[in-house]
Amino acid sequence: MDELEILKKDWETSSKNYPELKKEDLYKLIYKRSSSIVKWIFIICLLEFGFWSLIYFHFRDSEDLAKMESYQVEYITTPLTVLGYVVLIYFFYVFYKNYKSISATENTKLLMERILKTRKTVKQYVIFNLIFMCISIVVGVYIELTNNPEVFSMLSRIKSEGEGNIAIFFLIIVVLSVLVMALLTALLLGFYYLIYGLLMKRLKSNYKDLKSLETES
Repeated sequence: MDELEILKKDWETSSKNYPELKKEDLYKLIYKRSSSIVKWIFIICLLEFGFWSLIYFHFRDSEDLAKMESYQVEYITTPLTVLGYVVLIYFFYVFYKNYKSISATENTKLLMERILKTRKTVKQYVIFNLIFMCISIVVGVYIELTNNPEVFSMLSRIKSEGEGNIAIFFLIIVVLSVLVMALLTALLLGFYYLIYGLLMKRLKSNYKDLKSLETES
């Protein structure tokens, strides 16, 4: 049980001799913990960005990336990459702004609003990452199907065996792509639940505590 939970129980069960003092202490701890949670959200977001960037640069000289570059599809990959970085930088800015605003908040209602805003931003960040991942997979599959000589050769052999086999081939590609997206989405959701989900629960708890204190004022 953390310091805030102990103080909440003490405030709820104590006598009425010093209600205002106890309440002020509780407010201060909620402010402090909310600010700390949003700070960690910002830090974890930066660490996540750094982790994926390291992986990208580590495999930058890999055979697969070299093959992708040989397709000369920068008109697709470059805008997609730029879009991803721009949106991520926007979220970094919003998370940092939320942290600063919560740290400087002294008004209970404002703090409650900013907690809700932070939770909404985290949900938007998670949804963006999942959608961007799925779009990247679809784009990657499209690039391979329309530029890989090995795929062209395979399609020629399949077509020579009958038009119906082409449809089956593309159906298999679609099913496999959907399965990969579903698997990666489940893995990312699990990761986000363990990391951001736990922090979001704490923010929700802080919001409920503030709402309860506001009602009892």
